Amino acid sequence: MSTKLNIKKGDTVKVIAGDSKGKQGKVLEVDTEKLYAIVEGVNLMSKNTKPNAKNTQGGIVKKEAGIHISNLMVIDNTGKPTRVGRKVDAKTNKSVRFSKKSGEVIK
Repeated sequence: MSTKLNIKKGDTVKVIAGDSKGKQGKVLEVDTEKLYAIVEGVNLMSKNTKPNAKNTQGGIVKKEAGIHISNLMVIDNTGKPTRVGRKVDAKTNKSVRFSKKSGEVIK
């Protein structure tokens, strides 16, 4: 069962808790089942890899790990972290996300 989330792939988010607190990045992937997101440059982990066709040398590779959605805040068009609400757009009659701080619609 997946729920509607306030964070989507492509959003710019700020980490508000954990080891990566204060960092910003773009959401690369969202797991709606586990409520985790993978954010570019945030929550990096080291992974040992064997040599293969793509990486002939092998060795240690830095890779982003998932971070829980509750530890992320969307950055709105003004560049500040904000809470996200939903409302029905008058023109299109569709549900849209909006910034609770500025009231603007988030793309």
